[in-house]
Amino acid sequence: MENQNPNNQLQIELKEEVAQGTYANLAIITHSSSEFILDFVRVMPGVPKASVQSRIVLAPEHAKRLLRALQENIAKYERVFGEIRMPGEVKGDMFIPPISDFKGEA
Repeated sequence: MENQNPNNQLQIELKEEVAQGTYANLAIITHSSSEFILDFVRVMPGVPKASVQSRIVLAPEHAKRLLRALQENIAKYERVFGEIRMPGEVKGDMFIPPISDFKGEA
């Protein structure tokens, strides 16, 4: 317990290889009674196979916290930069482009 921070501040380390980030343009979300699984995928045009770039497993409570944090940050972004427009969006309905012949692999 001697390494405990007296100010109760969590120190987060960002390693160099993680700091670059990983590009993904598709998220596949599944869940069970005890966890949410977020698979981040990079789909390239004309390439019939896509691979999961990163998988995040969350407890349901943390998934809900993530949802709220994303909602708050999108609202802040839109206040500064304007509304984020989705292609094909009509009167609040969100268009999600189809991914033909998508098959997940374990």
